[in-house]
Amino acid sequence: MLTNLIKRPLAAVMLAGIAFAGTAHADDASSSKYLFGDWNGERTRLAEKGITFDFGYGFEAAHNYSGGDRNLTRYTDQWKFGATFDLDKLWGWNGAKFNIMITDRNGRNLGADANIGNNQLIQEVYGRGQTWHLTVLSLEQKFFDGRLTWKLGRLPVGEDINNFSCDFMNLSFCGAQPGNVVGDYWINWPTSQWATVLKYNTSDDTFVQLAGYQVNPKYADDGYAERNGWKPGFPGGTTGALIPLEFGWKPSLGGLPGSYRVGVWYNTSHGDDLYLNTDHQPLVEFGGTPLQHDSRQGAWITFQQQVTGVAGGEGMTVFLNATAADHSTSATQNQVSVGMEYKGIFNRPNDMVGAAFASTHANGLTARAQRLQNELNPADPVFVNSGSEKVAEVFYSWSPIPSIAIRPNLQYIKDPGGSKQRDDAFVLGLKTSFAF
Repeated sequence: MLTNLIKRPLAAVMLAGIAFAGTAHADDASSSKYLFGDWNGERTRLAEKGITFDFGYGFEAAHNYSGGDRNLTRYTDQWKFGATFDLDKLWGWNGAKFNIMITDRNGRNLGADANIGNNQLIQEVYGRGQTWHLTVLSLEQKFFDGRLTWKLGRLPVGEDINNFSCDFMNLSFCGAQPGNVVGDYWINWPTSQWATVLKYNTSDDTFVQLAGYQVNPKYADDGYAERNGWKPGFPGGTTGALIPLEFGWKPSLGGLPGSYRVGVWYNTSHGDDLYLNTDHQPLVEFGGTPLQHDSRQGAWITFQQQVTGVAGGEGMTVFLNATAADHSTSATQNQVSVGMEYKGIFNRPNDMVGAAFASTHANGLTARAQRLQNELNPADPVFVNSGSEKVAEVFYSWSPIPSIAIRPNLQYIKDPGGSKQRDDAFVLGLKTSFAF
């Protein structure tokens, strides 16, 4: 069923492999974390001089078996081309690095094309414009023997703040969770904005981060991204700044690593009230201009802990993410996700399984406005998003060699968009990744 859709992106990967095959030793791929190995030692030589690369490809296909109004298969993919330059090794600039990452996204969104009505993307790698993006362009400088790190440049918020893995295919379990709740201004990968980040290591296993990110509606506009996503310019229309503060603890509990983060954010931009106009009357009934709020806020917690096995290797890791946004301006009120991964299953060190559950709750003010709209226009009713979208996903990740992961998954979406009026969706997915 997925064969025809897989041919196009995988063919591109195969062609790239053929083009570079001559630069890799025959036995490199079986042990290297890179598909093309060490480039006959050139990669190591460049790293010793201060130049490292991060090239990769990810592909996600999904078929809708139920939910929405049609059974469809859709794919989306992403290429990434990154490099880090250690300016200390290259120029003697102590503690400095320059980072760049370019990404390219292509493909279609299953949820939209099948009219499932889901809030969280079934294919997390879709979105922010299917085009080229300048994802990272930053200068990094360390001070005080490496305890303080300062970054300046173009950055996605989740690159540093509330950084979280992306092993699952549903967006509910991928990346910095606040971007799933207030994605109109918390902009995650692959879109970047002008930003500065300060991180101070308060001890060997604790840290605090304070950052500032340009808030501009254009960064959340797919059309703008398709025209300008690769440009490093400073667009007009900035409305304020997103200022997150995060505290982190990375302990070793029983010899096993963990990561615990708590944070708050403050957006200095004004926000439209979801229900009231400037006269404090229902907007859908009386019209007018939405009531303005001076700022937008929220908070999050992220816990991730290995609980069995060998530190950083085989064993089980569990996680919890929870995010809540202000009630007056955020259409998505909160999201909670829990899950586990087990690495090294069946004595295969690079294989793993994962299972997770998430609940994304729609704001009651939005539901109230939708009910009122249906009362006023009974001939043309809209769906009422009055509850929580609940998502469950399980996957098996097969890695024939360390640089490749082939990850079939099953997703079940109950009450898409938080509406019991929509049919539940059952999805078969396939997520792959290649590290070059």
